[in-house]
Amino acid sequence: MSLIKYNSHPSRTLFDQFFNTNIGDFVGNDFFKNQPSVNVVESDKAFRVELAAPGLEKEDFDVQIEKDQLLISVEKEQSNTEEGEQFTRREFGYHKFQRSFNLGDQINQENIEATYDNGILTIQLPKKAEAQIIKRNIEIS
Repeated sequence: MSLIKYNSHPSRTLFDQFFNTNIGDFVGNDFFKNQPSVNVVESDKAFRVELAAPGLEKEDFDVQIEKDQLLISVEKEQSNTEEGEQFTRREFGYHKFQRSFNLGDQINQENIEATYDNGILTIQLPKKAEAQIIKRNIEIS
């Protein structure tokens, strides 16, 4: 006995192809590579934004505050030119992205600090005193 796959309707194959396909096949896989991964961590006294961007230098980043938004952007072109070579194919590296985050009223914008180490841009967003979570033990009498 052998099993035969049966499609009840000709459009069924098109339907299956559409919904069983990775979205990267439609918009291109490079679309997703242009946005670096971000972690946002909250503690009692601050938020920490960690942005993964290996292969860049700290000078490549532009970090600004504009209208209560934290803006992180990079635009860098890399080209390795070797004289005397005849290229059949040559690819240039180009990094460009921008990420933005709403800061809200609880962030102390005057004391924001940023560091770049081992491919990770870390931005410390301290909370205002009134927004900090105070924890203490209460003794029961």
